[in-house]
Amino acid sequence: MMALETTVAHDENNLKPCKADLRTGDDCRKSENSNSVCNGVRSESDDPDHKTDSGVLEDDRQTKLNVCPVVNGRNVVNGNFSGSESLSNYAKEQSEEPSEKSKSKVAEDDLKDRDILFVHDAGFTIKIVPPGVEPFEIQVNCMELVQEIHQLLLDREDTCHRTCFSLQLDGTTLDNFAELKNVEGLKERSVIKVVEELYTVREARIHVRHVRDLLKSLDPNDAYNGVECSSLSFLNTVTQGDILEKKKFRTDSVDCTPPDFIMPNTTERFLIPLQPQSKEQKGPQCLKVLTTNGWNPPPGIRKMHGDLLYLSIVTLEDKRLNVTASTKGFFINQSTDDEFNPKPAIPNHLCHSLVDLLSQISPGFKRNFALLQKKRTQRHPFERVATPYQVYSWIAPPAEHSIDAIRSEDAFSSKLGYEEHIPGQTRDWNEELQTTRELPRKTLPERLLRERAIFKVHSDFVSAATRGAMAVIDGNVMAINPGEEAKMQMFIWNNIFFSLGFDVRNHYKELGGDAAAFAAPRNDLQGVRVYSAVDLEGLYTLGTVVIDYRGFRVTAQSIIPGILEREQEQSVVYGSIDFGKTIVTHPKYLELLGKAGVQLKILPHKAVNDKSEEIELCSSVECKGIIGNDGRHYILDLLRTFPPDVNFLKLDESETISEKTKVLGFPIEHKHKLCCLRQELVDAFIEARYMMFIKFAAAQLQSLGIAKQVKDVNGSVEMENSPSEETKETTAALCNGHHSSDSNTDFTKVPVVKAECESNVLETDKAKKMVESITDVEDSTKEIVRKAAFTVGSLKEFEFDIRFNPDVYSPDVLHANPDGERLKKERQLVKDAAEFLVIVQIPSFLRDCLDHSASPLDGATLSEAMHNRGINIRYLGKIAEMLSKVPQLEYVYSIAVAELITRCAKHLFTTYLQGVEMMSLSAAISHFLNCLLSSCSVPHYSNGSDELNIKIAKKNKNKRRIRSGVLSSQDNEWTNTAPKSLWTNISAELKTYYGWTIESETIDTAIAKYSLQKISLLRSFCMKVGVQILLREYCFDNRHKQTFFEEDIINIFPIVKHINPRATDAYHFYTTGQTKIQQGYLKDGYELISEALNLLNNVYGAMHPEIAQCLRMLARLNYIMGDHAEAMSYQQKAVLMSERVNGIDHPYTITEYTHLALYCFANSQISTALKLLYRARYLAIVVCGENHPEIALLDSNIGLVLHAVGEYDLSLRFLEKALGLNIKYYGAKSLKVAVSYHLVARAQSCMGDFRSALQNEKETYGIYKQQLGEEHEKTKESSECLRHLTQQAVILQKKMNEIYTGKLGGSFPPLQIQPPTMGSVLDMLNIINGILFVQISQQDIETFRAEFERSQKKSDGATKDDIDEGTSKRDVEEADWASR
Repeated sequence: MMALETTVAHDENNLKPCKADLRTGDDCRKSENSNSVCNGVRSESDDPDHKTDSGVLEDDRQTKLNVCPVVNGRNVVNGNFSGSESLSNYAKEQSEEPSEKSKSKVAEDDLKDRDILFVHDAGFTIKIVPPGVEPFEIQVNCMELVQEIHQLLLDREDTCHRTCFSLQLDGTTLDNFAELKNVEGLKERSVIKVVEELYTVREARIHVRHVRDLLKSLDPNDAYNGVECSSLSFLNTVTQGDILEKKKFRTDSVDCTPPDFIMPNTTERFLIPLQPQSKEQKGPQCLKVLTTNGWNPPPGIRKMHGDLLYLSIVTLEDKRLNVTASTKGFFINQSTDDEFNPKPAIPNHLCHSLVDLLSQISPGFKRNFALLQKKRTQRHPFERVATPYQVYSWIAPPAEHSIDAIRSEDAFSSKLGYEEHIPGQTRDWNEELQTTRELPRKTLPERLLRERAIFKVHSDFVSAATRGAMAVIDGNVMAINPGEEAKMQMFIWNNIFFSLGFDVRNHYKELGGDAAAFAAPRNDLQGVRVYSAVDLEGLYTLGTVVIDYRGFRVTAQSIIPGILEREQEQSVVYGSIDFGKTIVTHPKYLELLGKAGVQLKILPHKAVNDKSEEIELCSSVECKGIIGNDGRHYILDLLRTFPPDVNFLKLDESETISEKTKVLGFPIEHKHKLCCLRQELVDAFIEARYMMFIKFAAAQLQSLGIAKQVKDVNGSVEMENSPSEETKETTAALCNGHHSSDSNTDFTKVPVVKAECESNVLETDKAKKMVESITDVEDSTKEIVRKAAFTVGSLKEFEFDIRFNPDVYSPDVLHANPDGERLKKERQLVKDAAEFLVIVQIPSFLRDCLDHSASPLDGATLSEAMHNRGINIRYLGKIAEMLSKVPQLEYVYSIAVAELITRCAKHLFTTYLQGVEMMSLSAAISHFLNCLLSSCSVPHYSNGSDELNIKIAKKNKNKRRIRSGVLSSQDNEWTNTAPKSLWTNISAELKTYYGWTIESETIDTAIAKYSLQKISLLRSFCMKVGVQILLREYCFDNRHKQTFFEEDIINIFPIVKHINPRATDAYHFYTTGQTKIQQGYLKDGYELISEALNLLNNVYGAMHPEIAQCLRMLARLNYIMGDHAEAMSYQQKAVLMSERVNGIDHPYTITEYTHLALYCFANSQISTALKLLYRARYLAIVVCGENHPEIALLDSNIGLVLHAVGEYDLSLRFLEKALGLNIKYYGAKSLKVAVSYHLVARAQSCMGDFRSALQNEKETYGIYKQQLGEEHEKTKESSECLRHLTQQAVILQKKMNEIYTGKLGGSFPPLQIQPPTMGSVLDMLNIINGILFVQISQQDIETFRAEFERSQKKSDGATKDDIDEGTSKRDVEEADWASR
């Protein structure tokens, strides 16, 4: 298969021109933010005169195009797919997915089609001849663009400083956007010359900026500052170099001493190690100053001599130079700071490249620039490529603020740094967003091009909207209604409309005022997400981004053409602008929304307007339809797309919810009336009802004796006896929307229930076949269907139909028949869905936690796990109540309580910040953090305007008592906050918002009671509100000294919410590959997942969370197949990418580190494996502390590796900690605990403590005997181990007795301890990490490998290195690698 391309090493010499993103971080960043080019098709933004949206002027970008990988399975940086968690969400976003079988067939067919379609895709070699350096050869692909060769030259160490050149073949200039196969005369061994071209002002500016970017290419400041899509990565710092270049270490040379701060049972948490600082992190300095000077622009007379712009440069030798950029290159002129003399200096150095000029006049520059480029090219590409969305760091070291004229120019030129896209006009975001969705999508290449364009424009829009929202809040954009109150102001900037999250003109008065106005954008975004996922042709949504910044919520939307030219009443042709009083409809909208509603389970319904007319709607009444001047049908205000959540809604007295939900304390009156159910909940509820419908009908069919008839129709169905009474009872209970158990479910027993449910899968499939195979419509059959439909609450009498009317409880909506049975049915369905959430989904979530299929590490992963099951965060208080009753889930309880506290603190902080003036921001934030987390009872605050107060105090000594500061008392309202009052407000917020009561009077008592740690609360809070603090050690427990100071607050970032465009074909390939692997077809599965990787690279580029997941999957597959080196290579990419796109301390990153440690150990890199495990453990204890089952897994790994290198004492400390945690969370008799006892016994036996080892191995034997029986292999192994330990203990005792009696002369002979082999340790590591090898024939393995290598050669003619013969002896395959 072409898709099975081997990983490209990131050595500069191995780069092929198709790897367009293998450039400096800044180059990649710019190209990533420039344009979309796929398969030679130029988008509008590819025009050389277009400007881009990455924070600089248009003339600084065009030489750095981001070329999409071609559609033939070649990928940009050979990245891969990212987190299974994210991928699983795709399924939920698709309302009507094809069956697994059909998806599998589609994926396989596409795979075959692509082989046929691109069979001509051959590689060949060409020679490149650049000026001034030796010619070199590269291998290219006929499907690649000329532009990709251009990009390669920009990345190579010896040509990276050239920007203004063309590529010529036999004297003919090549078109950058032509595919190589279309270049006439281009063949094997052709010679392409790099020809220097004349500069223009635009090209000169591009060149200067590019040189500046090269000089700062190793500078991490952009990543800390959260700009230019840079982010942090510390893997190579942790491993002290690239692991792929390390030689195998011998065990006797391993440095295995763990840092003190990660040792088990240590309580002090350090922050400095979170960002290990490399000595050479910034790289050598090459220049002191590089800036444009005040003599610009050249006067007319000099323009006619070819002068384009003037630069001022200060070299390392302190030479102050004035340089002219002319059409032919760069030279030093005779100007000074005071006198303009543009004539060339003597001697005259004219160089086409500024780097060449500086290298001639500054030895320091020449030396350091060469060193800098060498280090730059040694960095892994994934450390340099830009991320699609900005990732912010919540903590950063102190940084120097250096002079940078280009940064200054970006900030203050061209609309305060917000660049134009095209000279003379701004980007039309709406047109770009809608045009990309209109691209054709019939074939796979068309879909890839379309999805790539959608993703590219969307990521640009998110970036622009974020900068615009920050500018709005910072006061840098004028309002379109400046005369209004500040909260009511609206803004337009860069063709994006901005509004604030306040209730203007009492629009949301009846729904909760400002609280409703704050929640509405989030609900609207969810509506945009699902309608975008439906992707219905002809129906358009607005580009929407919700940004929280400095306490304000800003909604950024693209602008419908023509909407600003007319009143809203004239624009809206569908829906209502006043929550249901006046309602209009439109046939085209009914048609479009009706089609979308089928997938979204929205019920068409009728509402009565103020003229007593019945108006038909296919959405909520608030949904507005506007036909733009472009003729497109837009929908907006989708805040009620999903049904209301009656558990948080105060209903009329005539409406009641079920007794089971009342027992749990519902309904809770929320702050607003916009609480809606999640799409995941709607999908799960309808699926549950459908299965009950099927089972009920099947049971009735059996009882009527129709089984035989059905069997004749479908011979594959084998009927069984009628369901038992217990089954019928359970079915009836589930038909009513809940589990048959009461509200006081014993969650320690639910895994048994889950196992029983799984055993009924076959029965469910049979029932479905029975019902779906009914072809006659006899009265008896009809009656069965009617009863089944009635039982599950179907809206139709003779078929299954469950959809939701989103307006059933809207206060201002008049229904066509308010007392009719139809409306009652619709309302009952909404109640049943809310009840289903509480009675079924929440207990199911707790069961998942109990069996560790869900094991959140922090509040973010807890929230994600809840959302995946359709549980809103407002239920977290009720979940915490249930968790408190289950001792085995103590760790989840602690995480839930921490999340509750930080979320309530965030609510209060949002309001708190709104009253703070810009000058006092850092002081106010540090004061809030002191009140929240410090043990100091009376924290002192400093006024942010103290610098000004000093001067005022000198002039107004006599008025000092009267006038304490520049700001009025109203502006200093934040100073009234105290620790006690803040905690009181948090407690009140917990009760009113989440319905949960905290039993603590202060933060310190809460920390002790709920097993929390302040460092984790600080991390969680900063990430939620966008605060960046200084990287240092913080002392929280000093009662006389405050923890935070004004200088500790470095920055405040926006929190950005937006939709995530999907890579649909990649998802289908990925899931189909998973299915194939689970069925045992490793060859097919590997090919499909590799192809998914390539498709993801086509759509997302080189960086994306889903690519990180796919990399992890391929790494695990390679490991299972015995190719440990390839596994380590893929997993290294997964770690780097997870650090970049998820965050350096994200739980996913911790998991990736653990996997990489295992693969490094398998490759005999013992020291590296330990460093990675130490890093993973450190991150885990910072994120959640030691009280977590993930720590048990990490400690087992660390203990085993230390055991392998003979550090038995250290090993025992980690293994004993793991044993204690496993007993706590898995139960004293679980198999995990048996393994832990055995590991501890092994370590103790190696230390000579046979008595303790014997006792622990007895525990192992007892568990195996009880759980598996005496005849099981594991029980026999443990019995043999016991026998051996007993012998050793007896021998030791005899020798000790002989010593006591004096027979050995008082000397103790050395113990003969057999150290474990690396193979046995690796086998045990596999077991504890959930990797189980299943034996298959050696012939099958060799056959697979042979086919794999043949497909590689067919793909691009490149031969892959033979797989290590030694590994083929392992009996490999199919593993339960769905790890933890």
